[in-house]
Amino acid sequence: MADRGGEDSAGAGRPFAALEDAVEAIGTTLDERTTCTELAEFACQQVCDAAAVDLLATDAPATQHPNDPDLSRVATAGRSELLTSWAAQGARPLSVQAIDEGHPIAASIDLSGRVPRQVMTVPLLAHGRLYGVLLTVRQGPAFTERDTTVTHYAARLAAVHLGHSRQHNAVRSTVLDLQRALLAEPGRPHPNLDLATRHLPAGGGVLVGGDWFETVRLHFGRTLLVVGDVMGHGLEAAVDMNAYRSTLRYVASTDLPPHRVLRRLDSAVSEDGTRRPATCLLVQVDPARGTAAIASAGHLPPVVFAGDGTGELLRVPVGPPLGTGVGGYEPATRTLSPQDTLVMFTDGLVERRGEDIDASLARLAELRLHPGTGVDEILDEVLERLDARHAEDDVAVLAARIRHRPPA
Repeated sequence: MADRGGEDSAGAGRPFAALEDAVEAIGTTLDERTTCTELAEFACQQVCDAAAVDLLATDAPATQHPNDPDLSRVATAGRSELLTSWAAQGARPLSVQAIDEGHPIAASIDLSGRVPRQVMTVPLLAHGRLYGVLLTVRQGPAFTERDTTVTHYAARLAAVHLGHSRQHNAVRSTVLDLQRALLAEPGRPHPNLDLATRHLPAGGGVLVGGDWFETVRLHFGRTLLVVGDVMGHGLEAAVDMNAYRSTLRYVASTDLPPHRVLRRLDSAVSEDGTRRPATCLLVQVDPARGTAAIASAGHLPPVVFAGDGTGELLRVPVGPPLGTGVGGYEPATRTLSPQDTLVMFTDGLVERRGEDIDASLARLAELRLHPGTGVDEILDEVLERLDARHAEDDVAVLAARIRHRPPA
């Protein structure tokens, strides 16, 4: 067993160094299991030969101490045989007692004449909420006041971090729910278009971003396709994204060509002055004429995959991002056949750290997809081939194809 915090004649019973070590060792991440493992390992370094952490179910009442709590073991450290043998002697009842009384419970057990085993259980309690219990076991002398103080402090510290972790997860869940609501299925395109969309939030510590897509049904069988990306991440970017989306729907209803829609949108947002800049790509598809009118506000160009699976990166004049008030958007046109699939996307799909964006775009355009597949299958294949589910940024992507209508 490790040195129990330097209980020599000069500093016996002084836990201050151990308390400082606890601050450094426990709660290094927002992951619950990691925090529990850190607590168990710290306890073994400081006061015991074996430790375990049991957590209550996440839906347990915040303040109620149940008589038969639903505990699940999530972390252990040290000599596992001590935990196993102690469990057979009734560790759970002692854990329940610690939960009910709300403070450390220590006991000494003599198993068949062997060396007595000292057991201490400490509730994980912080800000009036109970999260679980820490069980510590050691062979030898009884726990000292210093041992109890250090263990109680470590358990309380771990409980505080568990509370932070659950608050973070709750906020993250709320924000993701908000973005799912904001990114509800786009408006109905005209029936002569086949459409598929995907949105993949980035993992890690990033919550959500401002990536979005939209479709606006226009007169004479036309549809305006939109993909945009508000700069930044988090709830504020998601809120700004919704503002851009709402404003665009209003401007697009005037049935202007895409470059003029961008001009009006840029002017409206820059006059507001409260929104973050955003990039945006508009494509107005006219199935009857087999054409696409395109305009970009600082956004990456689309790719068209032909019926044989080969890709082509379209050349589009790029104007400044929306919200700058600079304007200067120019149109481009492209013919589209019923065999062509137009793919619009945000930069998270293609960008890789340390790689030039031209190389990233070329990798997408050089894909050779399975010919003769539907827009959903094409979108899934693109996402898989580019490993989009492990992208470092959010990914929003939209695929559209003119629906072939045989002559009457």
